[in-house]
Amino acid sequence: MKLPLLLLASSIHYVSVSASPIFQEFFSPGVGTRGAVASEAQECSYIGRDLLARGGNAVDAMIGTTFCVGVIGMYHSGIGGGGFMIVRDKKGNYEAIDFRESAPAAAFEDMYQGNVNGSIYGGLSVGVPGEVRGFEYAHKKYGSLPWKTVLQGAIEVAQDGFIVNADMARFIEKTIRNHHNFFVEDPSWAEDFTRNGQLIPEGEKMTRRRYARTLQAIAEHGADAFYTGALAESMVKTIQETNGTITLDDYKNYDVISREVLHTEYKGFDVYGISSPAGGAVSLNILNTMNGYTHQDEDQNTTLHIYIEAMKFAYGARLRLGDPDFVDGVAELEHEMLNATTAEKIRSKIDPRKTQNIEKYDPDGIYSSDGHGTSHVVTADGDGMAVSLTTTVNLIFGSFLMDPLTGVILNNEMNDFSIPGVPNEFGFAPAEANFIRPNKRPLSSCTPLIVSNKDGSLFAVIGAAGGSRIISATTQVAWRVLTSPSWSIKDAVREPRVHNQLIPNTLLVEKKFSSYDVPSLVERGHNITWVDEGLSTVQALTRDSAGLFEVAPEPRQKNSGGVTL
Repeated sequence: MKLPLLLLASSIHYVSVSASPIFQEFFSPGVGTRGAVASEAQECSYIGRDLLARGGNAVDAMIGTTFCVGVIGMYHSGIGGGGFMIVRDKKGNYEAIDFRESAPAAAFEDMYQGNVNGSIYGGLSVGVPGEVRGFEYAHKKYGSLPWKTVLQGAIEVAQDGFIVNADMARFIEKTIRNHHNFFVEDPSWAEDFTRNGQLIPEGEKMTRRRYARTLQAIAEHGADAFYTGALAESMVKTIQETNGTITLDDYKNYDVISREVLHTEYKGFDVYGISSPAGGAVSLNILNTMNGYTHQDEDQNTTLHIYIEAMKFAYGARLRLGDPDFVDGVAELEHEMLNATTAEKIRSKIDPRKTQNIEKYDPDGIYSSDGHGTSHVVTADGDGMAVSLTTTVNLIFGSFLMDPLTGVILNNEMNDFSIPGVPNEFGFAPAEANFIRPNKRPLSSCTPLIVSNKDGSLFAVIGAAGGSRIISATTQVAWRVLTSPSWSIKDAVREPRVHNQLIPNTLLVEKKFSSYDVPSLVERGHNITWVDEGLSTVQALTRDSAGLFEVAPEPRQKNSGGVTL
């Protein structure tokens, strides 16, 4: 079988760190059978592995790791945001957990007419956060260690401090360049991000002690400490003072939703994802289409072209998806996207010689918004339990609001809704399925996946960050590692990526992509734009037939790290 992309050798080195006393004697080489963790912050991955070493399971490790990522990678995630996770228990049962932010009860369809920036900055852009309630739900149902124990590592990192890493410094610099220096000018931000009136530079330690106290309250009193009482009152006050409409009742009434688990077969594997408003149907639709190709008679350039075309058809279908609690027919559409008849229809429309006009993929001419400030975590344990989780505050540093009491950075998830009457820069109309409604959850590209072997045993846990590129990045890694056993998960994550979300109809190609493949894509009509690496970031792991874990943290993130036990 000929594969679409050339293999690149990769080597991930594991470095022990000591940012917190919770990092103890559990360090070992990068192989193991008891569990694995990968995240965008290596310090946090070690916390997850420490929890596994203490007898915790994959859910404990996920919660401990992700709370920590929200401390260090606050530009991407934190308890002021929300997301999705798919959990596989040790018996091989799956649950899709939606802890996505929701619109406040006072939200309405035209609330951003004449004020599009209101969906991006300030209190009006904030959705009701879901992360804390989601983690408590998962812990109560699946966790094994005490809740306090699971949170302790993140509390210590926030209290005792962590190094300003290259990833954080880059996002701070970019935010200042594109917006303004609220890190220094706003006292709520300056308390954490400055020393003697100056930004704390890369390589030096910063603390988030207000955030540590908030996490401590959650550790002692559960999620209710966040959603009711003084902490909630302070966050709501901050939101309302900056033109927001969220109320204490919105916080109090927030609940987690258990969504339908989606499934498709690909090359002898079972692949599981999360239904809308997550992006699982889109990712699985691509694999469903590609499952009909053997590639035995195709060169790698033709195979890559076919994959890109399948991607464009999937993104075209995405534009009709939305929160199934508010949009009729979403479940039926997703099931249709994953059936064999649909896959065959798409394959019949794909021309292996050329790309096509955009109307072939999206006859309705609509678009949907997407965010960029996202983080992914994967965990697994020796009993076969696994979690693939994506969490976000939406755009980088969310709404640019930090609550002065709690130290919580609040999301701007309302920008993920479509705004009536506001076409995108290419003239396409917004997607009606993603219009705002009270308590509705906006459509998301988050695509956590878990893959099992045909005998039901765990094979892979994969997911990504990167806005609309989440779907393409996650699917490309899964496609590569599932298509041929010659691909390791590290190779699949390291390999340069392509992305075409249909609108705009531009093929983004990472600069390290093989120049051998590009002329063939141009000849077939692809409109190519070269991009730096890092528009999408993947975290992944696999488990082989002997029970050995291999982790693949994202090399495009300097602070990313994966560990095994």
